[in-house]
Amino acid sequence: MNKTNAGKLERLGIHTDMELVLHLPSRYEDETKLTSLSEAMFRRIGHIQTEGVVTFSEIQYRPRRQLVVFISDGASQLVLRFLHFYASQQKQLAVGKRVRARGELRQGFNGMEMIHPAYKIVDENTPLPDALTPVYPTGEGVSQNFLRKAIHEALDKIDLSDSLPDALLNKLDLPGFEKSIRYLHNPPADADENALLDRTHPVWGRMKFDELLAQQLSMRRARIARRRQKSNVMKAPGLLTKQFIRSLPFSLTDEQEKVIAEIREDLVKAYPMQRLLQGDVGSGKTVVAAIAACHAIDNGFQVAMMAPTEILAEQHFQRLNEWMEPLGISVVWLNGSMKKKAKEAVLSSIESGQAQFIVGTHALIQDGVRFANLGLAIIDEQHRFGVGQRLVLRNKGENAGSVIPHQLMMSATPIPRTLAMTFYADLDVSVIAKLPPGRKPVVTRLIDQSRRDEVIERIHAATLAGRQVYWVCPLIEESEALQLQTAVETHALLTEALDELSVGLIHGRMKPAEKQAVMTDFLEKRVHVLVATTVIEVGVDVPNASLMIIEHAERFGLSQLHQLRGRVGRGSIDSVCLLMYQKPLGDTAKKRLMTMRETNDGFVISRRDLEIRGPGEFLGARQSGQAMLRFADLEKDVDLIEKAASLADDLLSGKLPDSDTIISKHLARWLDYREEYLNV
Repeated sequence: MNKTNAGKLERLGIHTDMELVLHLPSRYEDETKLTSLSEAMFRRIGHIQTEGVVTFSEIQYRPRRQLVVFISDGASQLVLRFLHFYASQQKQLAVGKRVRARGELRQGFNGMEMIHPAYKIVDENTPLPDALTPVYPTGEGVSQNFLRKAIHEALDKIDLSDSLPDALLNKLDLPGFEKSIRYLHNPPADADENALLDRTHPVWGRMKFDELLAQQLSMRRARIARRRQKSNVMKAPGLLTKQFIRSLPFSLTDEQEKVIAEIREDLVKAYPMQRLLQGDVGSGKTVVAAIAACHAIDNGFQVAMMAPTEILAEQHFQRLNEWMEPLGISVVWLNGSMKKKAKEAVLSSIESGQAQFIVGTHALIQDGVRFANLGLAIIDEQHRFGVGQRLVLRNKGENAGSVIPHQLMMSATPIPRTLAMTFYADLDVSVIAKLPPGRKPVVTRLIDQSRRDEVIERIHAATLAGRQVYWVCPLIEESEALQLQTAVETHALLTEALDELSVGLIHGRMKPAEKQAVMTDFLEKRVHVLVATTVIEVGVDVPNASLMIIEHAERFGLSQLHQLRGRVGRGSIDSVCLLMYQKPLGDTAKKRLMTMRETNDGFVISRRDLEIRGPGEFLGARQSGQAMLRFADLEKDVDLIEKAASLADDLLSGKLPDSDTIISKHLARWLDYREEYLNV
């Protein structure tokens, strides 16, 4: 293949012949049937393929430049209209040429017409195809004809022999690989087109299974490889950890105790912990992380905690410092906006080992940060960081590359079971499912934007009772496209309407010091109402806030809405979340808002969110460098996920004959060079 064509394919993420063959059709066109022009005129609507001889071909300039072509079979005629065309097309579509055109029929000024039909020049004896015509996902500069030809050539070049033995295929009730792949690229005319389109056809089942098996094998191999790496073996927790637990003003829940025990088991092993701690907003993940940190510090190691925003990082720092300072632990924090002198002092304390617990943002993974003895890396809201970023933090320290720090990742976005089985198969997962005692569920109500005055009255009532209020807006400044109320505008309106109250404003474009000053005022009850953008989505903990108003709630995703709602109800007082919406609502927005009204359960919400958005968007930045599932559906293909996971375990444990050969052939076909990205 020449460089130009190779470049075209690379733009689609295709680098090898096998990747080309696995570039499967998104739909099909039926070119096996021909509708006569007379029948087409009778039908008047619908997607058809017809044929006729060009009787008229001209570039017209009114109402706009366009190529107009008439085709006829002697009895009826059809107009083909091209609003965008090349000069060569007029020559192709010259009078007297026979054209086979395919497209949507519609009524035009000169009778029935097709706008921008697909077409080819034929003669009277040109046969119709005997198979459905595949339509592939494509990109700029890559035509369907080019892809079809390239895929056809690749199919004849590469090894399509099965990676799985016949006995296994029979047991799993799966068709052969070659049969499946050729069928998908070239389905017969009588193929069940609906089953192909909705991917329920058995040949699609084979593709999905193979893809899932490759992922399961790769993730499990990553876990096995991790267990061959060295990490610092930590002794049982010492005096510091015991003192810390005794100093807490509350008792740990049974679920927290269970998770702490799981983490302790990991820390005493000779290979690095890679554990994901998931728990709903307010479930007490931070205190679990702090106890894990005490365990590491007890053993003479440094701990780093990385958070995605400065507000969240600073709040973590303040809370941890409050807990740790009385115990003589040095907690420092590092961010990108620190002044040079202060930053140098912090960097020096980290490098010398004086700083025992380091809290920060992405600033922790900059080149200038050198740890004396990093034993544990904690990553909060881990889905906000890419694989590469987490890897950089893991590789920090004196013994980088030879001794790997233990890693604890935290997420307040509960992960549905099918998602955990697929994308987190390389991690050990701990769950805090229940909220601490005394926490009441937040009551959620939907309210039309037109009832704004009632909402302001509600704010009055809450502040008279000594409570504080959040008002969240989706934009900072006016956008003509969205026509949303802005945070700045809302702040001005509320300041006027609530003139006896203090109304604060916080958004992402403020300087960190300004944001922190506003948050401090809110925490210390000097600000009654805080107007904010989604910068408060994660981490900010104000126990006295009992009312959350989310404006234009229909514009937010489910996960965001749930995170924002979790900012209230942090204490034992009754809390309310008002979701203000603008009519008319689309189907997706309705589903989101109804879900929020129906449940406070983060796992139910995350499952619905996954259904609405799909895994790619749900997982966010975790996918930096990680192959996404292209064919399998995490909701519909649960049985295939379970079968693939079970077979991966059997193959890796050597239970089946020729396990190593099967694994290497299967992974070479499906992942090739990309497997390295999964092993982090």
